[in-house]
Amino acid sequence: MNTKTKNNKVSVITLGCSKNLVDSENIITQLQANDYEVEHDKHSEDSNILIVNTCGFIDRAKQESVDTILQGIELKKQGHIEKLYVTGCLSERYKSDLEQEMPEVDAYFGTMELPALLHRFNADYKHELIGERWTATPQHYAYLKISEGCNRTCSFCAIPLMRGKHISRSIEDLVKEAGNLARNGVKEIMLIAQELSYYGLDIYKRRALPELLKALCKLEGIEWIRLHYAYPSKFPLEIIETMVEEAKICNYLDMPLQHAADSVLKNMRRQITKEEQTQLLNTIREMNPGIAIRTTMLVGFPGETEEDFEALCDFVREQQFERLGVFMYSHEEDTSAHEMEDDIPDEVKADRSNRLMEIQQEISFEKNLAKLGHSYKVLIDRKEGEYFIGRTEYDSPEVDNEVLIPAESNYTRVGDFAMVEIINAEAYDLYGKII
Repeated sequence: MNTKTKNNKVSVITLGCSKNLVDSENIITQLQANDYEVEHDKHSEDSNILIVNTCGFIDRAKQESVDTILQGIELKKQGHIEKLYVTGCLSERYKSDLEQEMPEVDAYFGTMELPALLHRFNADYKHELIGERWTATPQHYAYLKISEGCNRTCSFCAIPLMRGKHISRSIEDLVKEAGNLARNGVKEIMLIAQELSYYGLDIYKRRALPELLKALCKLEGIEWIRLHYAYPSKFPLEIIETMVEEAKICNYLDMPLQHAADSVLKNMRRQITKEEQTQLLNTIREMNPGIAIRTTMLVGFPGETEEDFEALCDFVREQQFERLGVFMYSHEEDTSAHEMEDDIPDEVKADRSNRLMEIQQEISFEKNLAKLGHSYKVLIDRKEGEYFIGRTEYDSPEVDNEVLIPAESNYTRVGDFAMVEIINAEAYDLYGKII
């Protein structure tokens, strides 16, 4: 059936993480190559087809995805769209349930079914586009997904159910894609995967992230390379050696640790103890004293006592993480933790989350105060009101600190680098002037 009946225009809505965003970018690239007009993260009246790329990670994300699908169904009932397609993690995990509960959707697709989705548009999957993609991010930075899936067995995590086993992409393909991004004006690439440090074990039979990094560092135009989502157990320290050797690799590592009480770590199946985490962090900082470590913690896991939580708080105070985020435990079916009783009330989870972030806010404020009078290379992300807003190498977009530069007295351009002296500091923002 030909869906090009109204005006050949598609809206793609992306929910969830940066890995989902890359998937949407690939969908849009393929559709545009098949002569479809596509818009991202909005729906205009002249679009007749809507694709919702869903997240199924935790309860809140699942609810947002369901709500967005329901909004699409309402648009279809009112005649504003002709076709509604759903893809992504929620669709992968609950496809049969969704088909029964929301039959108004024209078709559901899993995370690895892009060719099948394109078939609904009478569109061909163009293999020659591998390595080339439209980007939803500002022109000067982009995400580079180096692998799909995860082989870890963390008891709280449903990602392997939705994304499957770990599959690395080849160094050759990744260098080609990054080179294309650079030619399109990208200056910063953020390497993302469910588990960065596992990269290469499946296709090269070795941990090949350092090799990939060295290849990417040779590309002209790329000035910053940032690492997201490394697993702490058996972490290959060669990654830090490469970071120290290569100036283009940001002194930044995103390593979700999740907890610090041994009993909770064991029940989470994290394959590491608090002491081993401490030793790893000490070694990383000895090897690279200038590194900024970002981590995330999970509170309210089944059986987490107040004593366990206090141990986590003490650990955060001891480690003085440069960046930290907190998730509240979500009881996910088909995970091994689902067999445990979800015995921490929601209000206790929220209280623990708030208390931990209060500790981190003080740490972040002290670290920002220490930057006063110092100068940093800053990448300008956008202009907002009276300020240019950018980031240092120690900050990733949307989740980390920002540097605000008064536009009235400083000249720069979005997408440019500038040397900035820090003149004021708040808990999560820095203020500076261009020098």
